[in-house]
Amino acid sequence: MTMITCIEDLRVLAQKRVPRMFYDYADSGSWSESTYRANALDFGKIKFRQRVAVNLENRSLASTMVGQPVSMPVALAPTGLTGMQHADGEILAAQAAERFGVPFTLSTMSICSIEDVAAHTTKPFWFQLYVMKDRAFIERLIERARAARCSALVLTLDLQVLGQRHKDLRNGLSAPPKLTLKNIANMATKPRWVAGMLGTKRHGFGNIVGHATSVSDMSSLSAWTQQQFDLSLSWKDVEWIKRRWGGKLIIKGIMDADDARLAVGSGADALIVSNHGGRQLDGAQSSIEALPAIVEAVGGQIEIHMDGGVRSGQDVLRAVALGARGVYIGRPFLYGLGAMGGPGVTRCLDIIRNELDLSMAFCGLRDVQQVDRTILLPGTF
Repeated sequence: MTMITCIEDLRVLAQKRVPRMFYDYADSGSWSESTYRANALDFGKIKFRQRVAVNLENRSLASTMVGQPVSMPVALAPTGLTGMQHADGEILAAQAAERFGVPFTLSTMSICSIEDVAAHTTKPFWFQLYVMKDRAFIERLIERARAARCSALVLTLDLQVLGQRHKDLRNGLSAPPKLTLKNIANMATKPRWVAGMLGTKRHGFGNIVGHATSVSDMSSLSAWTQQQFDLSLSWKDVEWIKRRWGGKLIIKGIMDADDARLAVGSGADALIVSNHGGRQLDGAQSSIEALPAIVEAVGGQIEIHMDGGVRSGQDVLRAVALGARGVYIGRPFLYGLGAMGGPGVTRCLDIIRNELDLSMAFCGLRDVQQVDRTILLPGTF
């Protein structure tokens, strides 16, 4: 097996093993992909201050996210179609996260259902919610998340309309995916993936099919999905969901200080600085560039998390230094999943943890909860 030393190694292997339409779905952005690229590139502009001759014994990466103990300030981000990167992908990723002691967030648009993941894990996971027009369906989703012992609800606000993603259009990626001759021919070159898919019954959108009104099978899903994203979504809906849920609520998709203040006013417990991985508004700021202003605006009033462009433990360290209590990884764990299944997710987390720990030590600290802007070179952030 190819030696895996970094997230890029996992990406290269995933590209070889996952069918093109599903690999491209994970590894792409909207329009020109400028924001998608900036998310990763802008981390590199932030430089560390190296320190020496300090006590580095007994280092700790332990922290908390919305009051939940975590082995490091990292969570697995909600990602749609995770179960198409590898058979039973959401279950495998959730199990890897559980063993590692970090949160796993299940997407509304997952292949494995809330109940599937709950049946294969022993600790609470988080559930990501999109707001649909069918409020009765949303109520049922919230109740299902509660019944599955989900300990936090991650409410995504930046998908009222869908950004145009050129690779998905070219590949015929839709809900459900179009099995064109071109796509079938490409799948035939991925025997590991095909064998896995033949061995599982989970091929549809488990949280929707059989649960939403008039969606009894995959053939009826497309029309329902196109009609359901709510253009009238408002902060009143957020407050309604908070009351209905009653537990920890995290607001995802905040890129502006004014919206951050509204998130505080909604009663949310945390917000995620996120541009949806560069998959929505192309030309927007990178998440790491937007983070400091939001921390300055509301950092004393609400817990702040971030996602977008994280490809290493060093990126996690930079985000924490700029005020993020937690950092979500999406594509890195998908690369691991596509490359090696559950062990690939574990390898991804191992890489992130090792890079975070060593980089923190080089900056002269031994507790991640002591990390702040003083570890960064002034003028680079």
